[in-house]
Amino acid sequence: MDIRILIVEDDDTTRECLVEYFKVEQHQVFSAQSAEAAEQILSEQNIDLVLLDIRLPGKDGLTLTRELRANSELGIILVTGRQDEIERIVGLECGADDYVCKPFNPRELLARAKNLTRRVRATTPRVATTTTTNIHQFDDWRVDLDRRILLDAHDQQTPLTHGEYQLLGAFLRHSGQTLSRDQLLDQIKNREWAPNDRTIDVLVGRLRRKLQDDPANPRIILTVHGAGYVFTPRSVPCH
Repeated sequence: MDIRILIVEDDDTTRECLVEYFKVEQHQVFSAQSAEAAEQILSEQNIDLVLLDIRLPGKDGLTLTRELRANSELGIILVTGRQDEIERIVGLECGADDYVCKPFNPRELLARAKNLTRRVRATTPRVATTTTTNIHQFDDWRVDLDRRILLDAHDQQTPLTHGEYQLLGAFLRHSGQTLSRDQLLDQIKNREWAPNDRTIDVLVGRLRRKLQDDPANPRIILTVHGAGYVFTPRSVPCH
């Protein structure tokens, strides 16, 4: 898989090492020292994945993540220099797909990059085919599991991030069942987590927004206090 990756890192040594590693693995690599330089590259190049340091001079990585996610569904992996749970949660809330902590294993980073790139390319709009077999319907929504997109009643497409796609898949498989956060975390592959991680709450919030499910009075994804969440669409998807 040929990944077009943008590495945004202000530390020269770390940035150069990452650039060299991904080039050795035969990927197209672009690099920037700041968010502003990254935006210029993104305006000129078709990038699959951004590897983004949170702590940048000038505009920080979280702000850039929020701006990128508002306009695109490219893959975003955040890099943090410390084990800061709040920082990771804020990153996910801003729209990041994944995160890694320094120091990281380059091989693990490459594996995460490949997984995210598959998701990005799967959600790229393409010409509709005459038959689509992997679509589930619930309420006024359809989810195309092959392309990882939501379609509303007017066929408006909303791409799902990797985590949102996996969470919705878990809800579809267990419609009407109360699932604890630990059970849901077990369904989300390729993500490190700790027992007190709030990743599921963040992803539920993002999924509710895409499903237009009022968080103050949700109808599709209900919170079961002290237990977890339950998926309660009007029409139950077929299994």
